[in-house]
Amino acid sequence: MKTYRKELFFNIPKRRGLVNITQDVAQAISESKVQEGLVLVNAMHITASVFINDDEAGLHQDYETWLEKLAPEKPYGQYKHNGYEDNADAHLKRTIMGREVVCAITDGKLDFGPWEQIFYYELDGKREKRALIKIIGE
Repeated sequence: MKTYRKELFFNIPKRRGLVNITQDVAQAISESKVQEGLVLVNAMHITASVFINDDEAGLHQDYETWLEKLAPEKPYGQYKHNGYEDNADAHLKRTIMGREVVCAITDGKLDFGPWEQIFYYELDGKREKRALIKIIGE
């Protein structure tokens, strides 16, 4: 069995932002030479998410609106976590959006359905963060 590890680095200039990383994951699969297996992609920070969905601008705005209703950023004082930081909402949003995805690799490619794309979702940006790509298979 082969294994392959790669990190992606991000420095989103705003507090929140979405990055389509599907091609980065596909490139890592190609580099790994794995033809049949699994790829795990996870955010390596507790205020970021990795998830799969459609790459459509309206949907991306819907995420922002929906998440802000569920865990509003302000007022910061509404959260007990915000004693030293102002990012409690980012922790809660990450819990909702999830930490990672696991995808099948078939014939050396992501085995996706129509419209599926992988996204890194920064929820407390303005600093460098990472995502891990871990591939196992034959």
